This record gives sequence, C-alpha cells and structure tokens, in this order.
Amino acid sequence: MLKMKNGNTDKGDALYREEQRFTQWFVWALLLGVLAIPTYGVYRQIIQERPFGSNPMPDTGLLIFFLITVGVCVFFWWIRLRTSISNEYIHIHYAPLVNKKIFWRDVTQAEIVTYSPLIGYGLRIWTPYGTVYNVKGRKGLFMILKNGKKVMIGTQRPREIEEVVRKVMKSV
Repeated sequence: MLKMKNGNTDKGDALYREEQRFTQWFVWALLLGVLAIPTYGVYRQIIQERPFGSNPMPDTGLLIFFLITVGVCVFFWWIRLRTSISNEYIHIHYAPLVNKKIFWRDVTQAEIVTYSPLIGYGLRIWTPYGTVYNVKGRKGLFMILKNGKKVMIGTQRPREIEEVVRKVMKSV
C-alpha cells in the first residue's frame, strides 16, 4: 500500500467508497424557506427603504442575519459524508466536522442495521448506536469497538458495504 505525504493511503487501495450529500427535498425546502425571510427583509428594508415588520431591526442586523442564513445554506450544500473501506481501516470523512479512521483490528462487531428515523441526520452522539454519522436514509453500518464504543455510519448501498465488511472482517 502506498502512503501519501499527508498520511492518507493511495486511492487505489479502497475496497469500497461512498459519498453522500444532503439532497433531500424537505431539507432544502426548509433551508430555502428560512432564507426567503431575510432575503425579503433585505429587499424591502434596504433596497426599497421601507421598514420590514412593525419593529424592524437595524439594517446591519438584517444583513448579518441574511449572511448567516446564506452561510448555513452553503454549509449544507458543501457538507459531505465520505466513507471508504480498505483492508486496514474504515475512513470516515464528514467534512468539515470529522476525519477519522477506525482500524478493523479495533472492531469486534460490524453489521448493517435499519434504524428509526428518530436517529436523525448529521453527526449525532449519545444515541443507542453510539456516535452516528448520517446524511440520509435509514440504513447504516453499525460497529462495536474493542473499547466498548459504538459507531454507526449511514449508507445508501447497504448490500455492497455489507459484502465488503464481511470479507474484511474474515481476514482480521
């Protein structure tokens, strides 16, 4: 296996790769619906020079609210959950929040599970599945580590990841 200067392995050694993004219509409907409020406020109060609401906030506050809302939308557009599996480890890259490797020698159990929608999306901690990395769907790779920690990674390709994990776990 080739190692790069940054410590990552050569892309050729991955047995499995998956990249997921927030593409659900309801996530974007909510985000764009929230963005519509400060957008209209900026248009009405700053461009038309008419107060936005009965107790309008200062123009600077309205612009800051608008920019923060745009930033949240850009963040959701940019964030991705990348999962790659090699013979040595599973790499979880949930940019920009998490970039970690879990070595197979530290995994005692790995299985595909279907979980409740109440688990939610994003980076979740203190769930029945331990730390959850999820972008969409209700299927995930659930692992129990030797130190007792639990980790679950959402997947849109459960059969494929299950097959790869089964092969890797046999060789560990």
